[in-house]
Amino acid sequence: NRVPEEALPFPWESCIIAGGGWSWVPDARYMTGRQAIHMLVDIVAKGGNLLFNIAPGPDGTWHEGAYTLLKEMGEWMHVNGEAIYGTRAIAPYKENNVCFTSKDKVLYAFYLPGEEETALPETIELTSLAPDKGARITLLGGEGKISWKETQEGWSLKVPAKVSNSTAGRVAWVFKIEQP
Repeated sequence: NRVPEEALPFPWESCIIAGGGWSWVPDARYMTGRQAIHMLVDIVAKGGNLLFNIAPGPDGTWHEGAYTLLKEMGEWMHVNGEAIYGTRAIAPYKENNVCFTSKDKVLYAFYLPGEEETALPETIELTSLAPDKGARITLLGGEGKISWKETQEGWSLKVPAKVSNSTAGRVAWVFKIEQP
């Protein structure tokens, strides 16, 4: 019922209780969609798999909190699932609050906002995994291209205000970086 601090050199899985316990518990409290999505991204970025336990009650149904949690996760996955399914860990798996996965010639960068953040920042500065010249960057579920440039320390993403405003309120954003 935990997530390792670092990527592991072999296949692994975190078995996590979504709320309550391994078996049904009256009045169980479930994690929020935000907490679950951030945990999923952290696990996948480290090369792991998430097994989520939700215990049914004596009548076979779940607590309402379980349905709410899975609905939130499903809605997020509908937009961002390509950055989760079939991807691989890539070192470094995380830089500050940005996690990475990869698939073929595509790099995915997940921006995990802090508790008080409701919109993407105007600029995101990174030092690792710089895109190749000519790379195309888009925001999954967003409109238009995201510009980027090399900096002395690494590279930065420039998020247009209309993109930030149109995707406000998300619990995590995913940039798709297509290498030439």
